[in-house]
Amino acid sequence: MPADYDYSDLTALFVNCTLKRSPEVSNTWPVLYSQVMDADILVLCGPIWLGDNSSVMKQVIERLYACSSLLNEQGQYAYYGRVGGALITGNEDGVKHCAMNVLYSLQHLGYAIPPQADAGWIGEAGPGPSYLDPGSGGPESDFTNRNTAFMSWNLMHLAALLKRSGGMPAHGNQRSEWDAGCRFDFPNPEHR
Repeated sequence: MPADYDYSDLTALFVNCTLKRSPEVSNTWPVLYSQVMDADILVLCGPIWLGDNSSVMKQVIERLYACSSLLNEQGQYAYYGRVGGALITGNEDGVKHCAMNVLYSLQHLGYAIPPQADAGWIGEAGPGPSYLDPGSGGPESDFTNRNTAFMSWNLMHLAALLKRSGGMPAHGNQRSEWDAGCRFDFPNPEHR
């Protein structure tokens, strides 16, 4: 692999927003949040339920949003400089709808979203095998594999650009400066 594509300095976190129960009680959100903040790339993965994201997916997004008022060292929202993506599976329609919701939510929180930042797999509509079940065709789906590869590379490309350039430039998007009265290049007689 050419040195231009060495992304060993990046970290990625994949959060599985399944509705399946864990054998133990979950007390991991604080641990998960520190992992989110340590990751250059966040990919939210989940199933389609009734054509929409699972309640767990929505809960993860809500928890991220609950911390959206936190700021980074440059006075920007804390998630700036990170990249987000979505991976959706199910056996009913809704992959694009679910991905659209996740990607919009992540960008609203400050994540950068590259092109083709989502991938998904849909089995035959109705009751049937899930992605990894025998005979589902999920792991062999060229469409899914192509989109997952494109998503992965695009997430790494953009994350590397942001990380290696010091993140998103701060001018014009610093909450701390806005709160202090700065209005970024349009007349404001109170801020000097």
